[in-house]
Amino acid sequence: MILEESPDGEGGGGDGFLLQPADGDSVRKGCNPLVQTQRSRLQNHRARINQQINKEMRMRTGAENLFRATTNHRVKETVALELSYVNSNLQLLKEELEELNSSVDVYQNESEGICVPMIPLGLKETKDLDLATPLREMISEHYGEDSTSYEVEIKKLMDLRQAIRTPSRNEAGLDLLMEYYNHLYFLDIRFFSPNRSLGVFFHWYDSLTGVPSHQRTLAFEKGSVLFNIGALYTQIGARQDRGTRTGIDCAIEAFQRAAGAFNYLKENFSNAPSLDMSVASLSMLVRLMTAQVQECVFEQLTLSGTPREPLSQMRLAQEASRVEDVYSLVYQTMVQPPVRDYVPFSWTTMVNVKAKHFRGLSHYYAAIALCDGPPVADSEIPKYEKAFLQFHITVPEGPSLPVLLQDSEERRKLAKAHLRKAMMNHEEALRLHAVCRILRKMDLLQEVVSLAHRRSLAKYSEIDHEDDFFETAEAPDVHPKTHQKPEIKTPNFSQVKVTDIFHRLGPLSVFSAKNQWQLKGPIHLTRGEGGFGFTLRGDSPVLIAAVIPGGRAEVDKKATTLSSAGVLRSDKENGGQVTLPGSFLGWNKKAKRGQGLKRLQPFSPSADNTPASR
Repeated sequence: MILEESPDGEGGGGDGFLLQPADGDSVRKGCNPLVQTQRSRLQNHRARINQQINKEMRMRTGAENLFRATTNHRVKETVALELSYVNSNLQLLKEELEELNSSVDVYQNESEGICVPMIPLGLKETKDLDLATPLREMISEHYGEDSTSYEVEIKKLMDLRQAIRTPSRNEAGLDLLMEYYNHLYFLDIRFFSPNRSLGVFFHWYDSLTGVPSHQRTLAFEKGSVLFNIGALYTQIGARQDRGTRTGIDCAIEAFQRAAGAFNYLKENFSNAPSLDMSVASLSMLVRLMTAQVQECVFEQLTLSGTPREPLSQMRLAQEASRVEDVYSLVYQTMVQPPVRDYVPFSWTTMVNVKAKHFRGLSHYYAAIALCDGPPVADSEIPKYEKAFLQFHITVPEGPSLPVLLQDSEERRKLAKAHLRKAMMNHEEALRLHAVCRILRKMDLLQEVVSLAHRRSLAKYSEIDHEDDFFETAEAPDVHPKTHQKPEIKTPNFSQVKVTDIFHRLGPLSVFSAKNQWQLKGPIHLTRGEGGFGFTLRGDSPVLIAAVIPGGRAEVDKKATTLSSAGVLRSDKENGGQVTLPGSFLGWNKKAKRGQGLKRLQPFSPSADNTPASR
C-alpha cells in the first residue's frame, strides 16, 4: 500500500506556518546517540532488533521464492527446514521488541513520589538516506542550474534529517521534528513531481512490530515524522513528576498533544504500509492518550487532599468512574483484531489493571461519601437528593432517597456494599498484574493497587458489625462524570518558523517540480525606434508584462520569466542592446487559447505593479 496525504493535510503550508529562519537559519541538532542514558540504550537496542528483523525477513523472502521455484524434493526439504529456523528467529526477535515496548518504566519520572506508570511509545527508526544525488540531478535537469552551487543547501537538508533520528526528550526535540516536517512541505513542491520519480526510497521500521516498510512517496516520510512527534509527546508526558501541580499540567498537555498528532495522522494520511500507522492502531492510540489525560485529571483532584465533605467524595467517585470508563474502552479496542495481534500484551494487561483499579476507587469514594459524612440537615436534603439522583447508574435497593440521606444505618449498609465491590475490583487488578510476567517487574503499579486494596479492607473492617446478619445488597456502579474533558490538540506547525532551504532556485509559485522549465540561453535584443518592444512588471521574479505589437521583442512570442538574477543591463553598457543572461528561462506551458501571448499576469504579488516601459 502507498501512504497518501489528503490535499488539506499538506505539510503545514496550508496552516500558515511562518516562512522565516529558525535560530538564525541554523539546523537544530539531535541528541548525541553515543550518550548512554537509559532511553538512548533502549532506542539503540530497538534499532539493532529492527535491523535483525529486516535481515531475517529478507532471508525468509529469498527462501520462500526458492521453495516455490524449485522442483527438487531434497532442495524443498532443506529450504523448508531453513524457513522454520528463520520463522523461529523472527518470533524471538518480535518477542524481544515487544519486551522493549513494554519497558515503560525507563520513561517514567524518577522522583520519590508515587506515580502510577503511564504508557509511552518508542520512536520509529529509519535508515540512512542519500538525497544528495537525486537532488543534484533534479537541480541540473529540471531547473537548469549548476548543482554544485547548491552543495550547502543539500548538506543542510541531510544534516537535518540525520538529527531527527535522535531528538532530545524535550521542547527542543519537538521543534527539531516539526522543523524537518515543515521543510518537507517545500521539498515536496520543489522536487517531487507526480510525473517523475526521484528514485528515492524512504525506509522506516514499524514502532510496534519492527517490520520494515519502504516507499518512494514523500507522504510516507511526512507521516513517519508526524508519528514520532506524537511518540515524543508520550515520552515527555510519561516523564513528568505528577506529584506536583505543574507536573500534572505538563503531562495533561503532552498527552493531549500526542492524541492530536495521532488523530491528525489518521485523518490526513491514508493507506499506511506499516501497522503502527494504520487507522485501527491510530484510533487505539488516540483513545489511550485521552485515557491517560483523564487519569491525570483525577490525580489533579487528589493532589492536595480531598475534603471529607460528602459532595467532594462523590465528585472523586465519579471522576474515578470516568477514568475506568475510558480505560475499559481502550481495553476493548486493544483486544479486537487486528490490533490485538501486535499490541504488547503488557499494555493490554496494564490498561485492564487500571480499569479495575479505578472502578474499585469509584466504589471506595462512594462508600466514604455515604458513611463518613455527618447527618444531612433538613435544609440541605434537596441539594443532596439532586446529587444522589445523578450519582448511581441505577437506583440502589433499599429505602427511598430521603430516608437514606437521614438514616445513618441505611447509609452504612450501602457503603458496606460499595466497599465489597471496591475490594473485589482491587483483588482482580492484583490478579491480572500477577499474570503478566513483565508487569510483575513493575513494583510501583502493584504497590499503588495493593495500597488501595488495604485501604478499602480497613474501611470495611471499621464499619462491619458483628451483629450484621443481613445480606449485603449489590451496590450499583457509580455514574461516570468529569469536570475536565480531554482535548485532542492538533500539532501547531506554525510554532516552528522555517525558510525554504532551496529558496535560491526562485519563488515556489513559479519554480516548482510541476512547472517544466528549460534553459533558453542568452537572447540579444537591439533597441528600435520604439524601444525594446516590451514592458516589465514586478521583482523576483521580473515578469514580461506585455509585448508591444510590431516591436523588437515580438520575434519571440513565448511568455518568458526572468529569475531574480536576470537583470537587464543598461543601454550605455550595451550600446543600445539588451543581453538576457543564461538564467533567462522560457516557460514551455501553453497559454490559454484566445488570450495570445500579449499579456502575462504575475505569478506572485509584486511590490510594484506599475508597468515599466523599455
